[in-house]
Amino acid sequence: MVYLNSFSSWWSPRTLSVLRIVTAFLFMPHGAQKLLGFLAPQHTILPPVFSLLGLAGMLEFFGGLFILLGLFTRPVAFILSGEMAVAYFMVHAPKGFWPLGNGGDLAAIFCFVFLYLAIAGGGAWSVDRLWRRNYSSNNSSAGL
Repeated sequence: MVYLNSFSSWWSPRTLSVLRIVTAFLFMPHGAQKLLGFLAPQHTILPPVFSLLGLAGMLEFFGGLFILLGLFTRPVAFILSGEMAVAYFMVHAPKGFWPLGNGGDLAAIFCFVFLYLAIAGGGAWSVDRLWRRNYSSNNSSAGL
């Protein structure tokens, strides 16, 4: 049992980082498609930047980049969770109740993964963790 606890305590923050990184890699292209036409069908008209869809694209691309780096993970993930909840209820829910039928399954799962990251943080491999470690070592060496 001791081995299982040490294994879990060592791997949990690292697998949290893997979840964060993979989620960001899967999320960012949605923003790139809205902002830059990345992998969009030919002759797609890009939305104006100062529109609801343009704002969603900026949040998805740049918020995804912050999540990828583990930079300000908790507040950014909270904002992205809210964005995905709004996307689900504005775009998908009016098309039907079930996420599989209304195409909202990705929005729903992104919403809850980002909500989890808002609570759990960025994990072991994040800029947030690096800053926290440097801050605590600088304060302890300064006698604070």
